[in-house]
Amino acid sequence: MDLDVLNMFVIAGGTLAIPILAFVASFLLWPSALIKIYYWYWRRALGMQVRYANYDDYRFCFSYRGRPGFKPSILMLHGFSAHKDMWLSVVKFLPKNLHLVCVDMPGHEGTTRSSLDDYSVNGQVKRIHQFVECIKLNRKPFHLIGTSMGGNVAGVYAAQYPAEICSLSLVCPAGLPYPTDNKFLKRLRELKESERIDRIPLIPSTPEEMADMLKLCSYVRFKVPQQILQGLVDVRIPHNEFYRKLFLEITDEKSRHALHENMSKIKAPTQIIWGKQDQVLDVSGADVLAKSISDCQNYAAHVPVYLQDQLLCMHSSYAAVHAAALMRICSLISSIACI
Repeated sequence: MDLDVLNMFVIAGGTLAIPILAFVASFLLWPSALIKIYYWYWRRALGMQVRYANYDDYRFCFSYRGRPGFKPSILMLHGFSAHKDMWLSVVKFLPKNLHLVCVDMPGHEGTTRSSLDDYSVNGQVKRIHQFVECIKLNRKPFHLIGTSMGGNVAGVYAAQYPAEICSLSLVCPAGLPYPTDNKFLKRLRELKESERIDRIPLIPSTPEEMADMLKLCSYVRFKVPQQILQGLVDVRIPHNEFYRKLFLEITDEKSRHALHENMSKIKAPTQIIWGKQDQVLDVSGADVLAKSISDCQNYAAHVPVYLQDQLLCMHSSYAAVHAAALMRICSLISSIACI
């Protein structure tokens, strides 16, 4: 009897040990695979489904939750070198009855990447409009959100297709001349003058450079295990050449100030969200936008929202604040502009 009990414990222990050992092996040997599993699980837990849409021979990858209904749909555009899953920490706090769409920007993740494509801001705006038409999102005006590079694209989109946008949220957007300079922008100018494009701080190729990028992109300091840093680098390295090409495109003369050149054409009620401690794109850009985007008759006034954290990287501790800010403008617009 004692031997049977011992055998039972051995079998049970072995059964438990297998998944634990598999997890440890994945963490040590294939951290990048573990990161992909993590995003897959998070999407599943939040009810986000991944789909593809084709425009001629061009394929868009996107995730969505819910269906178009009484309230405006929400389209989310991520930033430079990110992907649709960066919005999951915000999606977590949004009501489940909203129709949410998060798309991989041109050349990113599951969306087509072509050396012949135009990755300037205007080129990306055209592609996003193709995506919107593909999934028929513009059957009624929708709410558009963009952060960083995606904020630049979102602002120009709202200026070029005003009839499609009922409201707009710009989260620390690129595309402006910032009244206050910062170390990052000065560093970029130095790199451009020296033509050292292999040293762009937002394109890490080692765990150490990844740690530096995370410090740059987040006001909150946190310790990231070496294996996770390695996994994040492993995921990005195959795409670094594309990221360099894209970075040069969006910092070129025709894209660098694209939002600034188009902001006077934005007619939709606009919400500006910016972290006071933003080290990449200075918060002084918020005042430039707030003073230049015209009000919309009886619609909501433009609302600058300042947060302590820099929201280029969406962390869950501040994602709730971001989601609440988005809900304020969405609720207001659904009641007066998009019914």
